[in-house]
Amino acid sequence: QVQLVESGGGLVQAGDSLRLSCAASGLTLSRLNTAWFRQAPGKEREFVAANVWNGGSTAYADSVKGRFTISRDNAKNTVFLQMISLISEDTAVYYCAASATPLNQEPSRYRYWGQGTQVTVSS
Repeated sequence: QVQLVESGGGLVQAGDSLRLSCAASGLTLSRLNTAWFRQAPGKEREFVAANVWNGGSTAYADSVKGRFTISRDNAKNTVFLQMISLISEDTAVYYCAASATPLNQEPSRYRYWGQGTQVTVSS
């Protein structure tokens, strides 16, 4: 059974940091590109960050550049999203996703998805 399980979300204050994790089972992340997306209430799911299978290339949404860092530990089959200087606009459910297609920012291009973890930033 293929699963992506996110963890690490929570309620924090503006300016705080969080580290999200996404553990995979039933698939090998070292063969896949991975990404983080987020969805706030009443809004569409939006791209946050992505990295290629070997972590050698990354992409970030303009809104998180310089504050968020995507990384992976292929030995642990896990992807991370380090978030610093959080702001209220970062409040959303965060999803990790994986795909064998080339690195991109479109949710429809990702085959595998986690169930999401809630991040709430109070101002």
